[in-house]
This record gives sequence, C-alpha cells and structure tokens, in this order.
Amino acid sequence: MAKLNERGSLHIIDADRTRVQAMSQGGHLKKRSMPEVGITNAIMTYTAEVGVGDPATNYSLLIDTGSANTWLGANKSYVQTKTSRDTGEDFFIRYGIGNVTGKVWNDTVSFSPSLIISQQAIGVANSSNGFSGFDGILGVGPTDLTGHAVRGVDRIPTVMDNLFSQGTISEESLGIYFIPAPETTKKGELMFGGYDDSVIVGPVTYVPLTKTPRSSLYWGITQSISYDSDIILPLASGLVDTGSTLIYIASDAYEQYKNKTGAAYDPATQMLKITAEQYDCLKPLVFNIEDAAYELTANAQIWPRSLNSLINGTSDGIYLVVSDIGPLNFTGVNFINGYTFLERFYSVYDTTHGAVGFAKTQYTYADVN
Repeated sequence: MAKLNERGSLHIIDADRTRVQAMSQGGHLKKRSMPEVGITNAIMTYTAEVGVGDPATNYSLLIDTGSANTWLGANKSYVQTKTSRDTGEDFFIRYGIGNVTGKVWNDTVSFSPSLIISQQAIGVANSSNGFSGFDGILGVGPTDLTGHAVRGVDRIPTVMDNLFSQGTISEESLGIYFIPAPETTKKGELMFGGYDDSVIVGPVTYVPLTKTPRSSLYWGITQSISYDSDIILPLASGLVDTGSTLIYIASDAYEQYKNKTGAAYDPATQMLKITAEQYDCLKPLVFNIEDAAYELTANAQIWPRSLNSLINGTSDGIYLVVSDIGPLNFTGVNFINGYTFLERFYSVYDTTHGAVGFAKTQYTYADVN
C-alpha cells in the first residue's frame, strides 16, 4: 500500500502480491435512516475521512477489508484531546510491503455527527514504512484479524464491532460503493448498518462466508469464473479485498484467460497487454457467485487508459486487470476480487449473517475505461 507514483514504480502486481503473500501467512438489512459516508477515489485505493478525538481531527484512512486494525499517524500526527486515553500497550502490524509500530490509545472515532464510537482502540504510529498518501488504515475485515497486533491480546473490537455493540447500528454490516477511477468528479460511499438501495440496480445477492482454511480468515467466498461461457476457474475459495488493486486468479485459470484473449505478458507493467483488435474481440468474464452471475464487460476488463502512466504503461497501450495469483495457488486462496472488480459492483460485508453480498450499479456495464 503506497501512494500512486510509488505503486506505479513498484508495479501494482508487486504491491498486491506482496500484500496477499503476507495475508496468506497470517435476511439482510436494507438502507435505514443512517447517512452514507463519502469516500475518495485515490485511483489505486479508496480513503475515508475519519474524525478522532473531541474536538475531532480528521484523518484520511485507507479502507481495507483485508485487515481489521484501525490506526493513524503515517502522515498526519495524532492530536490528543479530552477523550484520548493511553492504554500503555504497544502494537505492531506487518502488511507485506510495509509495517507499523506504535502505541494503542482509546479515543472517540466519528464518521459523521450520527456515527460516533466512544473509546475505540486505535493504533497511533511512532514508526511506519511503505505508507504514504494517506494517514493510516481503516480496518473493516473480520475481527479475528486483529489478533497478535498487541502482545497477549487475541482480539480487539473493530470499528464495526463497536458501532454495533454501542447501538449505533442495528446489524453489523457495511455497504461499500466504489466508482471507477476515471469518474474523478464523483465519489463512492460507505453505508454502516446496511446498504444504500439508491445506488444499486436490482437486488443484493448474498453468498455465505467460506469455511476453506486461509480464505476463511478474511472476507472469503466461493465462486467460479467463466470466459466466453467456458469455465476457466471451477468452484473455488478466495477473497474479496478492497486493498488489492487488480483481480487475481489461479495460475491455470490465468493461462486459459491469457490464451483465450490472445494477450501477451508486458514486462514493463507486469500486466497482460492486448491490441485494439483483440480488445474488440474480448468476451464477457463472468463471476458466478451463489445463484448470481456478475459480468465484467470488455471495458471492465481493462485498466483505465487515461491512467496508463501510473503503471509504467504506454499512452496507447491496453492492459488487462486480471493477473496470476502465483504462489498462493495452493494455500486455499484461488482468487482475489480486488478494487477493479469492486468498482463495478456494490458490495456488502455482513458480520451478523456471515455473508458477503453483491449488486449491480450504474457502472457495471459503463464504458469508463
């Protein structure tokens, strides 16, 4: 996780794969009166403005479903107020391409005037590397992922846990609405306690969390993937992860996809590259999740061409957002539906019912790349 020019120079593939390598080692509610929380598209990631303290200081935190600890201090320093309480505990978290160490504080955390958490445990960094362009991490992954950040502590209640336990939301559920990167004048949103039916098209379809080891530690689901109606990935377990930029699939599925599209590996970007003629022939890439099919059109399968410079690509190059998951093949993680998938579908992370939900949006079939 790094800012844009750093991720470009490191390659998205390197950043994502290192992140996931570290991860491998380690009746639903509709919209209620709770307001949505605006979030910012930072091209490679999404961030939310989160207030800490009273009076609150706002911090730009990366939204991460692949971790559960919330911390700040990578950029803007922590400001103590009357609500700040030093616990005396130290924390350490490794994220793959970076790590952070610091002190644990309890403080008021606010997302809006009606979304306030009292005495939330947060990390305050005194040393971090690999993080810039934002102030820290908003961890919205399963609570078990907080384990071992603090010595001798197995679980730390997350922001979602405390919103629910303090009665602010009636179900522990988070809706996330991403908007494709070229739509720079528009922002996405978080919906705490349900989902926003004003931005979806059709129903939300839920899939139970997988029980397959390793994937089950995260927001893990089962799905199959087909290209041009041919199954390239049989039913398998993997992750839904806002912190990964691209879509990653098992090596054999990747080779089939590469061959069917006619794509060639591009060393400069470490991504698959196709010609304009091959783009015109791209077929739907379909993610079969539970009883629903989620289609990535030809346009949804490519990196935004206006942003090619950020990935070391040529200005006229056409690059695919599907990549090889590599060494994770045999760890119980056979795919990662990352940021570029989630820009096309609304997603819901439902702790109360142990499920992940998806719905189509106005951007599912949009030609924005």
